[in-house]
Amino acid sequence: MPDELPRKLSPKRAVDHEIELVPGTKPSARAPYRMSQPELVELRKQLKDMLESGIIKPATSPYGSSVLFQKKADGSLCMCCDYRTLNKITVKNKYLIPLVADCFDRLSQAKYFIKIDLRSGYWQVRIKEGDEAKTTVSQGTELLSFLSCPSA
Repeated sequence: MPDELPRKLSPKRAVDHEIELVPGTKPSARAPYRMSQPELVELRKQLKDMLESGIIKPATSPYGSSVLFQKKADGSLCMCCDYRTLNKITVKNKYLIPLVADCFDRLSQAKYFIKIDLRSGYWQVRIKEGDEAKTTVSQGTELLSFLSCPSA
């Protein structure tokens, strides 16, 4: 999770993130992973912050992905949503990937390079209305759906 959350949900745009499922598939759900006491404390804190910011909302849904933590280099915990079961039933979009050699050719004459830290970049992409239930995460007795893309 980013160091600082946006104060409110991003505005609707012309295109929101759509989660298209393979026709005929059933909703995916997983049981929550076990967590240590410090992880549970951190999870409650992060979920509370996201609820207050409007990034997530309480939900009832046939979908449910688990939450786990990854330790960052500084020792803090990064919350991760395990969407592997959802990804298996999602229609995969095809994107053309440029050849690495072509990218180097285009950059060969460049003089300036910029590094951008998109600390809360994902939070700025809204989930398409009606697809929020597919982003539901389960932890203990709570089900929560994301209204904007979960941070990576």
